[in-house]
Amino acid sequence: MRKTLATLALGTALTTGFSAQAETVDVGLILSLSGSGAVLGTEMQKGADLALEMSGGKLGGLEGHFLYEDDQRKPDVGKTAAEKLIRSEKVDFVIGPSYSNVMMAVQAPIVRTGTILISPNPAPAELAGANCDANYFSIPFQNDQPAEALGLHMNEKGIKKVFVVVPNYQAGKDVVEGFKRTFKGEIVSEIYTPLEQNDFSAEMTEIKTADPEAVLAFMPGGLGVQFVKQYDQAGLKPMADLYTVFTVFNGVSLDAIGAAAEGVYSVDQWTYDLDNPANKEFVAAYSTKYGTLPSNFAAMAFDAVRLIDGAITAAGGVEDKEAVRAAMKAASFQSVRGDFAFNTNQHPIHAMYIARVSKDEATGALAVRNEGMIVDKMADSYAAECTLE
Repeated sequence: MRKTLATLALGTALTTGFSAQAETVDVGLILSLSGSGAVLGTEMQKGADLALEMSGGKLGGLEGHFLYEDDQRKPDVGKTAAEKLIRSEKVDFVIGPSYSNVMMAVQAPIVRTGTILISPNPAPAELAGANCDANYFSIPFQNDQPAEALGLHMNEKGIKKVFVVVPNYQAGKDVVEGFKRTFKGEIVSEIYTPLEQNDFSAEMTEIKTADPEAVLAFMPGGLGVQFVKQYDQAGLKPMADLYTVFTVFNGVSLDAIGAAAEGVYSVDQWTYDLDNPANKEFVAAYSTKYGTLPSNFAAMAFDAVRLIDGAITAAGGVEDKEAVRAAMKAASFQSVRGDFAFNTNQHPIHAMYIARVSKDEATGALAVRNEGMIVDKMADSYAAECTLE
């Protein structure tokens, strides 16, 4: 017996008028858990596991079961994992994947079966607009949002010349498009690097030659470690401030980068020091369990599980999928971000913040710390293209 009570004879079911009720909630998690992408996936696993642990192993009052699949940051592997979870395991929900290239491969096969898919990190532009779906929810952002917010921040700071460098895949393209949408100055150079590139010495030379006022870099996972280290080693910090999205994170890349990360800026929808009860509880529990500050990835996976928990509670179970979707769209949970709502395309409306890597005055420990809100209640730029209501 896996998901339901012992099967009743048809005559008994018709006589009593009762249908079988779910005993468990099965959640499949497709994450990058090996290779260079594992730095993100393992953080999401920690956040998800902690959320289930803090709810006593239950989701909406039902026993919660997690089934993990490693997509290895490869779209074909992710698609195979998705088919296994929805066809063989018949999970109720899927959380994942870690990267946009895998998301573009798995989203359609999952949602067309009626299974609800929750993104804990990637949110490609295509899935926020015309290809939005009632079974697809993005918990963290839409890919363009942080860079759009950064453009607004740079305008306010009077920055006129920016050098942009991102990986050559969907999320990188989304970041650049988002930045161009709001930044009013000049992009002096726009470079797209291979997703597996680990040596950025050529790019450092190009930055020196271009002589920008600031650099915008999106380098996820291990790429960010190498890029920020090489940026510091090349002596570029005094010349141009380094602004990043999805690159420097507590408990992930920051420990590996070390002192080279000090002074680097980040644009985020969440920081560990946000002052709200749900976030304080999460950060304390995470720090106690894992011995370090949580990353953005862990926080968003935590929120994804809490979203499921709140939706099942509000819907009174998992059988009525329409009720579950409605409860999810109403965001029936307390987010670690505080104020949070879904737009019509089921992507967040939330605040965006400028953060900076700095030392704790007492301990000397580095952390990505909030330096203020850039924009409040920010919606993404693709919701008008979505036909959902």
